Amino acid sequence: MDIQSIKVACSSCNLRELCLPMGLNADEIDKLDSVISTRRRIKRGTSLFNTGDKFTSLYAVRSGFFKTCITTADGRDQVTGFQMTGEIIGLDGIVNDRHSCDAIALEDAEVCVMPFDQVEELSREFTTLQHHVHKIMSREIVRDHSVMLLLGSMRAEERLAAFLLNLVQRLHARGFSQSELILRMTREEIGSYLGMKLETVSRTFSKFVEEGIIEVKQRYVHIKDTDALRKIVNPQPCR
Repeated sequence: MDIQSIKVACSSCNLRELCLPMGLNADEIDKLDSVISTRRRIKRGTSLFNTGDKFTSLYAVRSGFFKTCITTADGRDQVTGFQMTGEIIGLDGIVNDRHSCDAIALEDAEVCVMPFDQVEELSREFTTLQHHVHKIMSREIVRDHSVMLLLGSMRAEERLAAFLLNLVQRLHARGFSQSELILRMTREEIGSYLGMKLETVSRTFSKFVEEGIIEVKQRYVHIKDTDALRKIVNPQPCR
């Protein structure tokens, strides 16, 4: 892993609106710039951190894609989330000062290192930053609840449809297409995250293709009928 100790100017970063709060004045931005002062490059397939590692920092994904996963009691890897550009990784380490999952790059990636003790200190000084940190934590809780709903009450078609809609929505917020995406994760990783067997994931993708809802070419996915996906997730009640 290549660690570059180079200046990261948050004030001029085009991802600032996604991972950092708006409304800071010039002095506050300068102080924040001095805290988030390094970037770290992670090669595809290598870890940003592992379970049990000492927690020191949060990481803002500047480029690339990550998965977080845990190892179950029977030795299986369980995917717990996928993180992309503009999102924060590392919140799992706050509670016990140790990371409780592995964060692995699904492609060559770069993160901005945010030393947590300094972020905490600044957040007490800047209420805007403190509120933003709380929003990030709340967002993770809401996302966990959404996954619980997926795993607890949805059929296979509903799970995959909800996953694709969520993924393309998050990518669109970063300036990408509303209907086209490249899957950085494998079908097996999608299945692990959604609580589905690999065969079920592949069969459900094929079903969506046959029904004209999506077009798939290896990892390229074109959503041809967004409304159809939404109806799968939220079917209209019978009258």
